[in-house]
Amino acid sequence: MEHNPSIREQAVVLLRRGETNRAVAEHFGIPRGTVGWWRHEDRKRRGETYVAPTDCPMCTDHPVNRPAYAYLLGLYLGDGHIISKRKQHHLSIFCDASWTGLIDAAEEAMRSVMPQPSVSRRHKTGCVEVKSYTHHWTCLFPQHGPGRKHERRIVLEDWQQEIVDAHPWAFLRGLIHSDGCRITNWTVRNGKRYEYPRYFFTNKSDDIRRLCTDTLTKVGVEWTVLARGVDPFNVSVARKASVALMDAHIGPKY
Repeated sequence: MEHNPSIREQAVVLLRRGETNRAVAEHFGIPRGTVGWWRHEDRKRRGETYVAPTDCPMCTDHPVNRPAYAYLLGLYLGDGHIISKRKQHHLSIFCDASWTGLIDAAEEAMRSVMPQPSVSRRHKTGCVEVKSYTHHWTCLFPQHGPGRKHERRIVLEDWQQEIVDAHPWAFLRGLIHSDGCRITNWTVRNGKRYEYPRYFFTNKSDDIRRLCTDTLTKVGVEWTVLARGVDPFNVSVARKASVALMDAHIGPKY
């Protein structure tokens, strides 16, 4: 469809002033794809190389929200995944669909760490995938690599460890919200039923479990390892004082 050359000229002026494609399209009542094409052609004529804007804390002077990052790091190490291809870049956190508060928290953490990238939710059977689109997530999570996390070495960079040390509970909350749970066990003694809560963190990666247990130790939480068969995948927190400490800072999923 041909558009009035005058409208195109006015649109290009607005685009050069920093208006978004959406705003210009809505202003003139024309498709956003048309405006995007006009922007591309204008840049091409002027020899301007397009560089996607970013607020990545590693690539700009944008400060990192340290508590939000510590929480998001825990989520990523548990149920997170990064796709980084030529035309496809995003961070995904997979959440049980029943934990609506956790889904909101994951999205909020993504927006707090990098507000600029778009964030969406993809609903699947029993699961919600929270996705944030930018290739800069690989800057913030250098643990990204080919294959599954438990099949490769996971070591935090010094700057990541500094954030975890400063905000250990946020990091632990992310780990528990992803690959952990709070349950209530029970037993019968002298004919009377006793119930007691405990926390579990389950992950196949020795390195990720070690990050969890090292952080638990630093905040004064006693823990043990429960083997599943011959595999020590489960970190358990069962002592009353330690469970109370976890309840005060983490609590059950919601």
